[in-house]
Amino acid sequence: MANNLVSMQHIRVLIQHLIKGFSQRRIALELQLSRNTVKQYVERLLASEMGYDALLKTDDATLSTIIYAHATRSKIDPRKNEFISRVPYWIAELKRRGVRKHLLWKEYKLECSDGYEYSMFCELLNEYNKVTSATMHFEHHPAEKMMVDFAGDNLNYVDKATGELISCPVFVAVLPYSGYSYVMALSDMKQPNVVAALNNAIHYFGGLPQGVKFDNMKQAVSKSSRYEPVFADTMQQWALHNNITLLAARVRKPKDKPHVEAEVKQAYQRIYAPLRNEVFYSLSQMNAAIIKQLALHHEMNFQRKDYSRKDCFLKEEQPLLNPLPANTYCIKHITQAKVQRHYHIALGEDWHFYSVPFNYIGKKVNAIYDLDTVEIYHEHKRIALHVRSFKRHAYTTIKEHMPESHQRYSEQRGWDETYFLSEAKKIGTAAHDYIQKVLQGKHFKEQTYNMCLGILRLAKAYSSARVDAACSRALRGTVYNYRNILNILNNNLDTLEYSDQAVLFTMPTHTNLRGPNAYQ
Repeated sequence: MANNLVSMQHIRVLIQHLIKGFSQRRIALELQLSRNTVKQYVERLLASEMGYDALLKTDDATLSTIIYAHATRSKIDPRKNEFISRVPYWIAELKRRGVRKHLLWKEYKLECSDGYEYSMFCELLNEYNKVTSATMHFEHHPAEKMMVDFAGDNLNYVDKATGELISCPVFVAVLPYSGYSYVMALSDMKQPNVVAALNNAIHYFGGLPQGVKFDNMKQAVSKSSRYEPVFADTMQQWALHNNITLLAARVRKPKDKPHVEAEVKQAYQRIYAPLRNEVFYSLSQMNAAIIKQLALHHEMNFQRKDYSRKDCFLKEEQPLLNPLPANTYCIKHITQAKVQRHYHIALGEDWHFYSVPFNYIGKKVNAIYDLDTVEIYHEHKRIALHVRSFKRHAYTTIKEHMPESHQRYSEQRGWDETYFLSEAKKIGTAAHDYIQKVLQGKHFKEQTYNMCLGILRLAKAYSSARVDAACSRALRGTVYNYRNILNILNNNLDTLEYSDQAVLFTMPTHTNLRGPNAYQ
């Protein structure tokens, strides 16, 4: 009886049988209870000093108190009292790194030799822990906030140039009301990429929520506090630009942002798992595949519901989002640098060198840069604009920034067959054909580049028309070089018709000829 309590419905049937005058033996048979149990119930009903009719009219709670008042009193086990007194300490200790239940149990047994064994220790501790780890359900309003975090596991792509496997952190943002989310792989977790991911997220949603709740990531929160966290300057600028409120979860309190934690798990199942056998060769290719899987995830219905995340988002949440600003926020960093002797400045963040006009050598300039461009100013005047490069210890150089001698040397280093043929074609068809003959005159074409350069420069000393005429004349010969063209121009032979020239030498007639018979 103590372990299997009878329902109040059975007790009421028992009372009705008593009113009808049934014996306790008959009641036991009718209700399939032991006679001893029926006897105890009857004694407790009589002890209440209430008539049977009155007992039938009482509510279940009162009747249960009368029937089970003695049954609910249990003897308190001293061991359990001792165990319960230690539970808060154990729960706190389990949160410390490396502390496990087995260690706590061994310490417990050293102090309480008659304490519970390990299996009962774990069972009771888990039972208590369930009570203390109760979770609260929060109601979220549409367009109220966006929660962001990074997934614990990274995705990878293969660098074609080196064959290296590049690991990429994965950014996750979710709107708690609809569960609509955005997932993106980043090249790194630095602040510029986080801001770029936030920009992509709000553009993906097509609007702005009222607030953004971060985990305590260092890119967003510079000083953690339960009551007044301090956000990084860049993140505050982003929030001000988008007219959005910044929020931060408490330190080591993942339940403060349960929806994004759940969305990370969904990403593992709906994105990571389907793409586990795919090989990607660029970050953009990988993100395209992520967006495709994300769309499929949004179109799947919730469990035990007849609508999807996309349906809920489009119908109830997106119309309430605030409009996006006219311009996308972009981080701009400002740094000062001195123009070095090689007319470049170093951008310390990437350790990449950018050129400026050589006449600014030794002067101090300001570099304003973001993810895409690098602008260089001197005394509030922009003197250079470059596309940003993240290649370390490399140079980005604009030809016009170089001294003339360096430009010529740079051009020389860029010589090839195509360059000389294209330049010769500007002079004329004959010059193009002659340069082609010169290039074909050596096994290694690089040996002919100086000759080609000399022929092209003759067009400056004379004229393109004369050089083309000289090349036309020289093409009738069998030797092709720079000196032939120079001689023709110096002797003005390019101005004469080839047929007008006098015959300078002819073979004299004589009889000293040997016929074929001399070579038999």
